[in-house]
Amino acid sequence: MKETIISGYVPGAIGRVAALHAEYYGAAWGFGLFFEAKVATELSEFMMNFDEKRDGFWAVGNGVCVEGAIAVDGAKAETEGAHLRWFILSEKLRGQGWGDRLLAEAVTFCQVHSYRQIYLWTFQGLQPAHHLYEKFGFKLVEQRPGMQWGKEVLEQRFVLIPPS
Repeated sequence: MKETIISGYVPGAIGRVAALHAEYYGAAWGFGLFFEAKVATELSEFMMNFDEKRDGFWAVGNGVCVEGAIAVDGAKAETEGAHLRWFILSEKLRGQGWGDRLLAEAVTFCQVHSYRQIYLWTFQGLQPAHHLYEKFGFKLVEQRPGMQWGKEVLEQRFVLIPPS
């Protein structure tokens, strides 16, 4: 089956997105149980409170298996901005333009909803992702040592102010 982007909840998406994060970040960065549990818990809470009027979730898959995802958490969009979260692709889809397509879906959603700011947290060393964020106009506005992923990294906050 051919991959496509699906908007909204897809059965198995929570577990698969958590697994994709755990597999990639475990192998590449040594993240462990804390990180996987954090992704699974926070993504589950997000989906349980999902409001299509403010939140967005897109999965890419072939109808059988989710191979990537991205989310926009708009719960605090008025005060802090829309939070871009859980952006991941399986190794199978990396380098094929799916990251561009998912990020475009998320940014367009934020523009349609007139969110004045979109932000995300990442960390130093994820060059392909950073390149993609910068391609879409995100700017690095803050960096600091932190442990929000269960292991000390140089956390980075990127922000995009969408055109009005």
